[in-house]
Amino acid sequence: MAAESKAVINIADLKLDHWKQGEFYQGADVSFGALLGLSGLGVSYNEVPSGKSSCPFHNHHVEDELFYVIAGTGEYRFGSERHPVQAGDVLGAPAGGPETAHQLINTGIATLVYLGISTMAKTEIVEYPDSGKFLAKTNRDATETGRFRHIGRTEGDLDYWDGEPGA
Repeated sequence: MAAESKAVINIADLKLDHWKQGEFYQGADVSFGALLGLSGLGVSYNEVPSGKSSCPFHNHHVEDELFYVIAGTGEYRFGSERHPVQAGDVLGAPAGGPETAHQLINTGIATLVYLGISTMAKTEIVEYPDSGKFLAKTNRDATETGRFRHIGRTEGDLDYWDGEPGA
């Protein structure tokens, strides 16, 4: 365990990051896996207001995710299906293609509160089926050099040899 990590954390002691993006995306959250000394497991606490979602519909090619609903009600969009969810429900989002794309939406009147837990791969590809985007990234410690993050669309694919000297 890292010198600054703790064995026990109380959510009430963490500072939430409050944010809003457009009309549909809003939340208050904090990631704290690293504070517990977890290098291969991501953990976040999330609060989402009524009628909002904390992220776009997306799927991971490498990382698995799990969500535990602490309070409130909502809808779990998973692949082509939609599932009502409530406090006590555990939601799985395994790595895969669009069939495992997922999004949690607060359809209730109270704040939707949940924990997000995920594996932390060194390299990840995330797709966003609604917008046709993808994210390619490396998950390295913020102190490490060589981190990579790129969001784009697949149209305009290049040939493998495009731009290479002597090709």
